[in-house]
Parts: sequence; C-alpha cells; structure tokens
Amino acid sequence: MTLIEIAEDQNGYVSASQATAAGIPRRKLAEAVGRGNLVQVERGLYALPETWEDPYFIAQHRFSRGVFSDDTALFLHGMTDRAPFSLTMTFPRGYNATPAREAGMICRTCADEVLELGLITLTTQHGNTVRTYDLERTLCDLVRGQSTVDAQIVTPAMQAYAKSPARDIAKLIEYSRKLGVEKKIRTYLEVLL
Repeated sequence: MTLIEIAEDQNGYVSASQATAAGIPRRKLAEAVGRGNLVQVERGLYALPETWEDPYFIAQHRFSRGVFSDDTALFLHGMTDRAPFSLTMTFPRGYNATPAREAGMICRTCADEVLELGLITLTTQHGNTVRTYDLERTLCDLVRGQSTVDAQIVTPAMQAYAKSPARDIAKLIEYSRKLGVEKKIRTYLEVLL
C-alpha cells in the first residue's frame, strides 16, 4: 500500500506511525511532501493537498492523551450549533498541558478515576474519528464548570437532552454523583422533566 492509498483510506490523512506500520520508510513522507503529493499538517501528520483541514482531528493527533470535552464535545454531539471559539480538551492530572494552551486550547484536568468515565469516539463533520465524552458526561462537565461556560449553552443543551429519546437519566445521575454535580443536575431535571 502506498502513502497516497493510506491517505485516501483515511479521509486524506496519513501519519508517520501509519507509514511505519505499513513498512514504508519515513523518508518517503518527506519525498512525497517535496513532490507536492502530501502536505505536512503537523509533526507526524500529513494530508493530501486537497484535504479539508479538520481542526478536531489535528488537535487529537497532536494531543493524543486529551479528550474533547465541555462545549467542544457538545458541538461534536450536534447539541449546539455554536462552534467553539477555542477547542476544549480534558487531560489527566499532572499532564503538562502547556503546549496545548500555547496552541490556543482550553485545557481541563480531572482525576484519573473519572478520566475515562463516559469516554467514546465520535466522527467529526469531516469523517475523522476523535475521542470525546458521551452526552451525559458532557452535560455534567458543562454544569460543573458553569462559571466558565456560557449559560446560554448549558440551558438549551439540557432542554434538548430532556426531550431526546436517547436520553439516559439514570446514567446522567450516576455520572453527576461521581463528578460531584448531582445537586445541580437534579435541579435542571426537576425543571425540565
């Protein structure tokens, strides 16, 4: 398989690690960039020249330990039409998030025991897979950090969730208990249900 074929199978992207796994020497990436067949998007990440830039996929590649959260996760779930001004990711406590902050990301941290609570993968609007939290965890995170996230996002999201046939109130309550926001979540639910 060639670099171009790998990229075509991956929505226009190919990583250095994918090239190595396919037995293609890394120098071939530099050669492809030199010929104009690929463009280097980020360290270790390349794309076909005509590929639409996917900021979520690129951020996930660069900060692989991060999980999209808060308003960014809400947008990925299609629960708000307000695209985030800055992407928000949650990292393990003790993770050096300085490079992510310098790249313009909003960085959250959480305890290791709840880092993977509600962790899922979603497909971006460009067809690439990224790590994010499920809707219940996202709502808990939004309520937990409400001083930083616009209430104009939280209230409509909670209203849409309450009307959704896919809602899982038991899971939402369980997560809210583990994340320390049960009282706030129950207040929203009492008003909406």
